[in-house]
Amino acid sequence: MKIAIEGCAHGELERIYDTIEGIEQERNIKIDLLLCCGDFQSTRNVSDLQTMAVPRKYMDMCTFYKYYSGQRVAPILTIFIGGNHEASNYLQELPYGGWVAPNIYYLGYAGVVNVNGIRIAGISGIYKSHDFLRGHHEFAPYSEKTCRSVYHVRQLEVFRLKQLSGKVDIFMSHDWPRGIHEYGNKAQLLRFKPHFTDDIEKGQLGSRPLEELLKSIQPTYWFAAHLHCKFAALVQHTQNVNKSLSEDSENSGSDTELEEEYKTDSKPNTSLSTAVPVAVTKFLALDKCLPKRRFLQVLDLPTSNTSTETRVTLEYDVEWLSILLSTNHLTSIKDQNYYLPGKKAGSIEERCNFTPTVEELSHIRHKFNNLEVPKNFCRTVPSFDPVVQQNYKHIPVEQPNAQLNPQCNEFCTTLGIDDPLCLAMLANGKELPQSLCLNESSSKVNMLETMAEGFEIAQSKRKLNLTLPAPTTSKIDKNVIELPIEIDED
Repeated sequence: MKIAIEGCAHGELERIYDTIEGIEQERNIKIDLLLCCGDFQSTRNVSDLQTMAVPRKYMDMCTFYKYYSGQRVAPILTIFIGGNHEASNYLQELPYGGWVAPNIYYLGYAGVVNVNGIRIAGISGIYKSHDFLRGHHEFAPYSEKTCRSVYHVRQLEVFRLKQLSGKVDIFMSHDWPRGIHEYGNKAQLLRFKPHFTDDIEKGQLGSRPLEELLKSIQPTYWFAAHLHCKFAALVQHTQNVNKSLSEDSENSGSDTELEEEYKTDSKPNTSLSTAVPVAVTKFLALDKCLPKRRFLQVLDLPTSNTSTETRVTLEYDVEWLSILLSTNHLTSIKDQNYYLPGKKAGSIEERCNFTPTVEELSHIRHKFNNLEVPKNFCRTVPSFDPVVQQNYKHIPVEQPNAQLNPQCNEFCTTLGIDDPLCLAMLANGKELPQSLCLNESSSKVNMLETMAEGFEIAQSKRKLNLTLPAPTTSKIDKNVIELPIEIDED
């Protein structure tokens, strides 16, 4: 399977798809999947634009609205994570992932999916220590503070990802893992980005939680963006690390060129035993989508699908679904620090390891007879009209109110978990809005109204008790991975 990886999209979908089309024609290949590493900017209309944490002069509608409205359709399956320049109100409607437009899928706060047997995991947002231990308390309309904190990584998503077992082929993040610069050509990086020197010396370049995830998950590939430069590194997950230096390649490179990039200036580590397989992660960060910038890379990965069928299939990951279900009680919507299992709490024996058991995986398979992600996208708000709203930058527009999304309602109902946006609104005394699709038949609308009503009833019980007791176990898990305590810097 040929996969294109994009750095920061910044709403330039038309340019990205045109670039991919040009690569396909030039190399006589067919690209099957596009992965975008944040700053996707899925702004549907001018109201969405007001929730982006950027100066007003940078508020540009770009081209996503064309794919949302149906004016254009994404030519290939596109999967993305969130960054720090997003239509946060829209992405908050899909905390566990979902379609933002036909053929364009958001992974959620964190998520794991399978595409033709390739396991893809990812986490959205950027790391800020003062928000890491808090719950997902934000909802639109945002304040000056919450319009930024809403895209900050939280400990719950990191904790959940640490429960994964088995092989992860691709991991996506917006931030870089802290310390990743030590495994690539740091000298060249500093020549291109000299202002990184101070952060590197202070140990602040990159995200510490992502550094922990890199060591824990050890994916085959790790793709990132955010710092607007191309940087490759090779991480061997042993105590004797073989650091590989790399050189930049072209604006849009191939998988062969990428392999050569990882090999450049590499030195064999003779102290490693050849009898023991060494887990290696190939890291690549890419630039933002601008002319003459290295923002796109193409690689070819084998799939487990041996049939001649070429259809690209997006499926839920059974283990991830089980982790979401078993850790649902850990969901917090409070604007204060809280701590996850792993630390002693008196005589209470609390489950710490949520890597699914055989029985838990079987339970998920019973809930989801078909793991293929349903193509249930629907438009819930009007899209931008460039003719009527051509002077949108000069028209004062208020932020939109929070909405619930039918996709999330359906997913939470099937799996039996809570929507954190719904909980946050209830905890603040807000009435839950109906989640309806636009331009649908009356029967479809009625069905969604019924679903929304049932969801409100179920969630109203949580309004009385927003901190559910944790499940207990007869034995304390000795293999728990504990998260370090964060100190609030404010």
